[in-house]
Amino acid sequence: MEKGPQNTQPQPTQQMILPPGGGNRNAKNLPVDSEGKRAWSFGLMDCFGDMNTCCLACWCPCLAHGRNRRRLDYLNQNGVPDPNRESVAGEDSVIYAIIEVACDMGWILQIGTRRNIRERYNIQGSGMSDCCAPFCCQACDLVQGSREIALEEESFFANKTSQA
Repeated sequence: MEKGPQNTQPQPTQQMILPPGGGNRNAKNLPVDSEGKRAWSFGLMDCFGDMNTCCLACWCPCLAHGRNRRRLDYLNQNGVPDPNRESVAGEDSVIYAIIEVACDMGWILQIGTRRNIRERYNIQGSGMSDCCAPFCCQACDLVQGSREIALEEESFFANKTSQA
């Protein structure tokens, strides 16, 4: 069986859609140092800039910590914001509450979360600063971390709006 010349073109295939690798991790375009590190987008004492999180962190730090942890873990695992990012309940909240009630040291869990936030966003700091911030002011640390995560989450929606 002899085949004639092929005059058909290949059909287009659907492009593979990869999940995004993250939003803008330096949404305020802060300058970076020679090591590629930058300052926090908000100061430790800028907690009144987000009154909802500030109140939550002051009155129920276990819920604020659990929410920060869940949002950060979701971003790290999925590359997109947690669809339930406003929800405050989570398993990390229970662990924090138990430690806080038992020995008033829930802030210890914030050390690892603060380090993870610094690493994700290439923020200047050290293990000592990761320890001192939550020890000196649990609420300030929780709000600062929440606001940093929120900047990246908001960048996803800003990019969607500008592309439409």
